[in-house]
Amino acid sequence: MADPRGFMKHDRELPTRRPVPVRLKDWKEVYDPFPEDKLREQASRCMDCGIPFCNNGCPLGNIIPDWNDLTYRGHWRDAIDRLHATNNFPEFTGRLCPAPCEAACVLGIHEPPVTIKRIEVEIIDRAWAEGWVTPEISVVSTGKSVAVVGSGPAGLAAAQQLTRAGHTVVVYERADRPGGLLRYGIPEFKMEKRHLDRRIEQMEAEGTEFRCNVSVGTDVTADELRAEYDAVVLACGATQARDLPIPGRDLSGIHQAMEFLPIANHVQEGDLDEPTLTAEGKDVIIIGGGDTGADCLGTSHRQGARSIHQFEIMPRPPDERPASNPWPTWPVIYRVSSAHEEGGDREYAINTVEFVGDDDGNVSLLRTVRVEQVVEDGRMRFDPIEGSEEEFPAQLVLLAMGFTGPEQGALTDQFGVELDGRGNVVRDDSWSTNVDGVFVCGDMGRGQSLIVWAIAEGRSAAAAVDAWLMEESQLPAPITPAAAPLR
Repeated sequence: MADPRGFMKHDRELPTRRPVPVRLKDWKEVYDPFPEDKLREQASRCMDCGIPFCNNGCPLGNIIPDWNDLTYRGHWRDAIDRLHATNNFPEFTGRLCPAPCEAACVLGIHEPPVTIKRIEVEIIDRAWAEGWVTPEISVVSTGKSVAVVGSGPAGLAAAQQLTRAGHTVVVYERADRPGGLLRYGIPEFKMEKRHLDRRIEQMEAEGTEFRCNVSVGTDVTADELRAEYDAVVLACGATQARDLPIPGRDLSGIHQAMEFLPIANHVQEGDLDEPTLTAEGKDVIIIGGGDTGADCLGTSHRQGARSIHQFEIMPRPPDERPASNPWPTWPVIYRVSSAHEEGGDREYAINTVEFVGDDDGNVSLLRTVRVEQVVEDGRMRFDPIEGSEEEFPAQLVLLAMGFTGPEQGALTDQFGVELDGRGNVVRDDSWSTNVDGVFVCGDMGRGQSLIVWAIAEGRSAAAAVDAWLMEESQLPAPITPAAAPLR
């Protein structure tokens, strides 16, 4: 373990964020470097807690106390080996995961928890800098081939594991570059794409092939994939955006978040000189208070929006855990992301009832009403508060209300996969669909969720595919579908 008294000696500390006026001038990640001595102090706060609930809090089963101890002792090479044993992409999770492990940290019962995420990302960044992350090329070839459809975190994890098991793996991606939402949904200021690019380069060196600009169901059919490959893994995500069908929805200037965010990322990739859809000089309203809304907020700041409001229909969360939300459950509390720190107004318990346009058919304002959350017979509703009607000017409205499930169409129809009542692809305990040799993992099977769940499902599905092809598998399988509850 780390220092037995570390949690008594040191308070929780994270690296500082670059000053807002400075970081709004670029798209680089927001954090300043964190000195090694500070990081080792933070690692020393990991307690001898007996039962490391952080391990259970992490869907990947990351052996967190072990690499905390190794970091504290300065055994960096051993720390990255222990981290990679359970997580293919700690540079992604260390930047993007909301850290259910920290919510489950035993120290968090009565003090701020260990900075698990920061320690994780510092370990992997050091490993890349030292040249310790190299291709792991299989010494055997099974002669079996697998197609992975989708190159988000679930597809990447499944593909890397299957390639390392000796199979020939081809990843199909409909976008022009691999990465899925990691590429075009996550803004550069949250994760610079160089982290993704070097992982893709590692996977290609290991033997994984990426075929981009290929839409399965259109450019290549399901029958063609099933005929060419011994197995198919569907990892297309849950990209069907939730809409807001209220009066005025057909006005210009109202866009889904995933119509807006990819354009900004294409600019950062060098594909565009200027964004074709921009918040510059506009009054922007973001409907949705989650992470995607915060991504739209930070992007709008950097594009030079005149004003920004972010709407959330739920009431403002409390600053501390309420008694009904005890440790080690995920704390539903008020949080301030880097984007919120940069400005904008957050409006809670508010519902948009109408979009109003100008004479040219462009949105010009939103009519809203404040609401009261009511739970009756186990069902939640939001009752309007009389006399609370307001109007907010807006020339750009971004819908960031989450995703309802995987897109249905040619791909799902051609494969003939069964869907559940939520529209997700049904899978059994071996990650198999109702179609022989076709497997599913990630958000496509469980609905919108966290990156850490996607990687865990990709790793587990890879083990199941490997066992189906070879009758047994040595690949680790951190979870089963039954052990992966929705949250």
